[in-house]
Amino acid sequence: MKNKKNSNATTATLKGTLEITRSGIGYVVIANGTGDVIVRPNDFNRALNGDTVRVKVTKENLRTNRKEGIIIDIVERKQIDFIGHIQINPKHAFFVADTNKSMPDFYIPLDKINGAIDKQKVVARLTRWEKDDKKPIGEIIEVIKAEDESNFAMKEILTENGFPLSFPDEVMTEANALPETLDEIEIANRIDFRETLTFTIDPTDAKDFDDAISIKKIKNDLYEIGVHIADVSHYVLPNTKLDEEAYKRATSVYLPDRVNPMLPEKISNELCSLRPHEDKFTFSAIFEINTKAEVKKTTLCKTVIHSNHRYSYEDVQEIIEGRDESNEYKEEVLLLNKISQTLRKQRFSKGAINFSSKEVRFQLDETGKPIAVIIKESKEAHQLIEELMLLANKAVAHFVANKKFKNADIPFPYRVHDTPDETKLAPFIAFAKKYGHKFDTSSPEKVATSFNQLLDDARGKPEQQVLETLGIRTMAKATYTTSNIGHYGLAFEYYAHFTSPIRRYPDVLVHRVLQSILQDKIIIDDKMEEKCVHCSLMERAAMDSERAGNKYKQVEFMRDKLGQTFEGVISGVAAFGFWVETLEHKCEGLVSITTLSDYDDFRLVETDYSLVGKRSGRKFKMGDKINILVVAANLDKRQLDYEWVLEKSK
Repeated sequence: MKNKKNSNATTATLKGTLEITRSGIGYVVIANGTGDVIVRPNDFNRALNGDTVRVKVTKENLRTNRKEGIIIDIVERKQIDFIGHIQINPKHAFFVADTNKSMPDFYIPLDKINGAIDKQKVVARLTRWEKDDKKPIGEIIEVIKAEDESNFAMKEILTENGFPLSFPDEVMTEANALPETLDEIEIANRIDFRETLTFTIDPTDAKDFDDAISIKKIKNDLYEIGVHIADVSHYVLPNTKLDEEAYKRATSVYLPDRVNPMLPEKISNELCSLRPHEDKFTFSAIFEINTKAEVKKTTLCKTVIHSNHRYSYEDVQEIIEGRDESNEYKEEVLLLNKISQTLRKQRFSKGAINFSSKEVRFQLDETGKPIAVIIKESKEAHQLIEELMLLANKAVAHFVANKKFKNADIPFPYRVHDTPDETKLAPFIAFAKKYGHKFDTSSPEKVATSFNQLLDDARGKPEQQVLETLGIRTMAKATYTTSNIGHYGLAFEYYAHFTSPIRRYPDVLVHRVLQSILQDKIIIDDKMEEKCVHCSLMERAAMDSERAGNKYKQVEFMRDKLGQTFEGVISGVAAFGFWVETLEHKCEGLVSITTLSDYDDFRLVETDYSLVGKRSGRKFKMGDKINILVVAANLDKRQLDYEWVLEKSK
């Protein structure tokens, strides 16, 4: 008897998140990783993209584990407010959402159009969608004026990625009820660092100061360096509305013109922010360390601190570069920098990968319109903080990993990073070889060493950008999980996020587990892996939001430059064209292959990351510098269109 490959009798019901592709096909992503379930548009049963749903599996291929099903219940809507356009007829109106995800138009009763006129941009709210309704029914809650388009676009980016725009009343009530003065009994139970020199180093416009650094000489070449982290878990307790909302969001989102915070401002900017000249509760990693960056002793404990000074990164960089000789704490800053730079060298010598990082930020006018692009590079001031935070994160993860409860590992949200994907690594190695760079693939450690050699050799050469870009794409994505596999990119066996609990929920979880161990009242959270998966998903959603926000501002910035020509570098290649990033503004747009057809018939050569002309042999390759003309800037699609400008022969 033949084995059946397909089973149509299965009736499994699973819970997951509906993701609708541009083609209209849906996939219900199951949280426990048992495999996605394909859902046809006719079987969405009123679910929209991003909704949490229950899906009934109707067909399963036992050989491939491919499942198909129908949605039987909507557990939770991802969003009910949408931005789009209204179409008004004499007897009825419809709302058409601005989205590349397939979704039906809303029927809007004429008494619910809120003064909107035909084709106007609006915000619509889904008010009803029952089984008997032919279409979802909604109402217009706001008409978008031209000058408010950017503001609403940012809000749309947040909502379409699952981030609420405001905090529920019960959350705000809990936040506002928190005491503003430190409890004296609690102070007495902590190690007091208020008399130790302490300061913060943050961006100029920062309001939520997660971390502070203290320094004190112990003897000769031995120093006590404290990494003090805002004690969010003291205020945000499990099973409260505050905690539920923080978990739901899982992260703050940083858009070009705003921050959508994980916690209400009362906590993030006031109670927990380590502002200068104020006593604050902190969770600390205290290191006894010498100038060779050798850690002699580590202590993890609850503390109370008093920051003496607030530095910006620019302030500290001036001290490091010798442009601020008279600063009160110059010697301490320089000592910390020396130790941090030594830690950095040690990390790279052990296999950490040294990708250079450039941050693009927009200078905005009073209306939020971008008027300039600022490119920020990582300097020693940033690295000073980065290395001390890495040291603390590693110490906490190592401490927890070596503790057991009834001979079993304690559930803990490690931050892990897997080794590079071999299928992505092989073509990159072949491409790098064309520039004379060799790779030793005998072990993951040798691959990391080869990466660093390549990055060092390519620095300052024309191929630097393309090799760095493609190298980063070979890397796995870092995630949260209870299964520790180490952090490949940092070359750490143990790593966790401990240092930013104001803006990351996994750090709050880390604080709670650590505190339970220190108190010998160990927490065993059976849902820790589920929480890790959720936090990883929300981190990805935040990154998508930030990328979309930057893209919108790029388009808005370049909209005033239509018809102008700029020099750029090819940043990506596909069968349908190539992307170019302008050198001056770092704004990326697409040169469609159709605009090249008058010149030649171009074909994609995947192994060379290039488009090559059939007749002319003209090649457009990643990393090539070319001139482009800005021809279109579509804000709704967040899309820039460029055309190649043929260089005139000299």
